[in-house]
Amino acid sequence: MTGTASKKPGALLVLILVQAFCAAFFLWDVMQEAGPLEVLALRDCHVAAEAVSALCLLAAVLFETHYLMTLLRRKAHLERQLSLAAGAFHEVILDHFERWNLTPAEQDVASFTIKGLSIAEIATLRGTAEGTVKSHLNGIYRKAGVAGRGALLSLLIDGLFQLPEGTTALIPHQKHA
Repeated sequence: MTGTASKKPGALLVLILVQAFCAAFFLWDVMQEAGPLEVLALRDCHVAAEAVSALCLLAAVLFETHYLMTLLRRKAHLERQLSLAAGAFHEVILDHFERWNLTPAEQDVASFTIKGLSIAEIATLRGTAEGTVKSHLNGIYRKAGVAGRGALLSLLIDGLFQLPEGTTALIPHQKHA
């Protein structure tokens, strides 16, 4: 999460607190000007306008507080879902690496490839020659039965959508007999 994103709920909370203070101040001011009985009677238009404005501001504070709490709950839910998806993707990757019998070096290269690093970047990170990385990639692609990086990533993503054994689902563009 970025630093800016983490500050937004705090900034909104400060804004809500300022608005709540203003609403309390205006209500206090109305009570000081007219007294509680006169406010209830709403005889003076100026006092009535101030009282209605203060009540509307108070209603806005309550709405904003509710909305902020809803957004924070939604954010927490999405973060949990993202964490679950990342964990599931990691499990799919490890499962494929195991089924393909990748060596530890090939697993490193495959992981860096999946993350989008170039051959030169992978070679630098691993402290090996680019030719060695290319050799590992050829072995990975051969073991996975794919032609390249895009097909490898597609195969791994497809692993996320596989259903447990015994279940069926309609796959787009396929007809079931």
